[in-house]
This record gives sequence, C-alpha cells and structure tokens, in this order.
Amino acid sequence: MEINTYLTFNGNCKEAMCFYQECLGGNLEFQTIGESPLAEQMPKEMKNAILHSSLIAGNLKIMASDMVNENGLNNGNNVSLLLNCEFEYQVHEMYHKLSEKGLKDHPLEKTFWGATFGDLTDQYGNRWLLHYQG
Repeated sequence: MEINTYLTFNGNCKEAMCFYQECLGGNLEFQTIGESPLAEQMPKEMKNAILHSSLIAGNLKIMASDMVNENGLNNGNNVSLLLNCEFEYQVHEMYHKLSEKGLKDHPLEKTFWGATFGDLTDQYGNRWLLHYQG
C-alpha cells in the first residue's frame, strides 16, 4: 500500500499545482471536468475546474482537485490521505476498518476510470480516499 497527499482547492487548483511544480520540479498533469465523462452532469461554469491533477517528482507525489463537497472547503477537509491499495480485497478491508465509528462519505464503487474508489471520514475527523486500480 501507499499513502499520497491529496489537496482540495476551491477553484485555484491549477494555479497552486503550477506553483508547487515551480518549487519542486516534476511532471504535472491535469484533467478538467470538461474533459471527463462528468462534464454533462456538472454545471457549465465548472467545465474548466480541475477534476484531478498530479505532480510527480521522483518519489514525491502530490494530487489535487477543485472538487469541493457540498459542505464547502473548511480548515481540515482540504487535505486527504489517498490510500492506493495493491489488491482489491485490501481496498474493501481498509474502507471497512477506517470507516468504523466514522462517516462513509462515498461508498466504494467502480469508476469511469476503471478503479474501485470511495472516501470516508474516520472517527478522528481525517479524510481518506481509498483507491484500487484493477
């Protein structure tokens, strides 16, 4: 398994990630909502918002998005721990264990990018994104 930092921004993800690339170097990639299958489900004004971005420089990996949940962006929910699982059983096991006494924000499901993905808030208020790329 591997844990990566996942940052959430409120419309300035691209600006921030470009800044981090200037500081840290590496390869930076973006996917906007308009470039994704979600485009038709989202308001048109969100088409340029960043659905997912990644900055990779050696062993450093920072991922980020402009996708703020319905509660808005608050101090504490702008950073998540992304747990990439090596096996499918792990993602289910980790989701079950980490969500105990917490909140199952989005249950595990198959995604349009071919992964099993879900998120939760653990009993201590920390946000987890769980991912298995089959």
